[in-house]
Amino acid sequence: MSKQQQISPMKNFFAGGFGGVCLVFAGHPLDTIKVRLQTQPKPKPGESLLYAGTIDCLKKTFAKEVRIHDAALSATRSMKYCPKCLPSLMRTCPSLLPPSQGMKGFYKGMAAPIIGVTPMFAVCFFGFGMGKKLQQKTPDDILTYPQLFAAGMLSGVFTTAIMAPGERIKCLLQIQASTGEVKYAGPMDCVKQLYREFGIRGIYKGTALTLMRDVPASGMYFTSYEWLKNVLTPAGKSHNELSIPSVLFAGGMAGIFNWAVAIPADVLKSRFQTAPEGKYPNGFRDVLRELIREEGIGSLYKGFNAVMLRAFPANAACFLGFEFAMKFLHWMAPDL
Repeated sequence: MSKQQQISPMKNFFAGGFGGVCLVFAGHPLDTIKVRLQTQPKPKPGESLLYAGTIDCLKKTFAKEVRIHDAALSATRSMKYCPKCLPSLMRTCPSLLPPSQGMKGFYKGMAAPIIGVTPMFAVCFFGFGMGKKLQQKTPDDILTYPQLFAAGMLSGVFTTAIMAPGERIKCLLQIQASTGEVKYAGPMDCVKQLYREFGIRGIYKGTALTLMRDVPASGMYFTSYEWLKNVLTPAGKSHNELSIPSVLFAGGMAGIFNWAVAIPADVLKSRFQTAPEGKYPNGFRDVLRELIREEGIGSLYKGFNAVMLRAFPANAACFLGFEFAMKFLHWMAPDL
């Protein structure tokens, strides 16, 4: 393993925040697809799934043309509306029409993770830096992979306080956009309504599942990134000399490894956080039993394609942003 630069948790904090913003912009569209696939209701006998798969969900979210509901179409035919009258009907009877969202539909609920992601990823990378520093006997110590994994797990614990409410709000807004039933005007309205109805527990619903997802997944995330950086760094060279394509590849693959570990717990979390209050009185155990009983073990990997499609570009962008910010901070504030 090549010699690493002295660890600075504070630099990790600021660079991690910038990397997190890069991740959200690159990955939120497919995160929306993932949540909609994971939380779509089981079809009744004789009915088909709302989304047949990742591509179908992409198409339906992106659809720009307004398709008239059967009832509205029947009404227009019976009343012999001419085509020129249809725009007026659409304006006066919007409830008859399914939502047509275009590109905007991919970014539903993004305000919540953008607001939360800067401190969340800042805390995440700070936690990783702190976990590494705590295990060093001297500043020049090179950590083993198990030590890096432990540092990554610590970062997962650090981020849960911010991640759990942010994920709860994001999932509710994404599901609202897919059903067309508008209950929340935006992230702050969502927070206000949740707090008014259920108190602070309503905002932090799903915290245990967030921990179950993020602690092992964060360990895998950072360990795989450090391992790939070591593999891709030429002999005698420093990690700081890695090319942009190498950083993008290492970051993207770290995202893949992260989600390979995280997705079962993420499916349970998404289902639990978007369920009506009281549906799962025993928490994730009830969610797990219901999913296994009704849809089989494969249901724990719902949205797998969307997750993996998102994981590479989003995390490649995250680590590229992180490394860029770290280089800037080393130049701007070498003693930080």
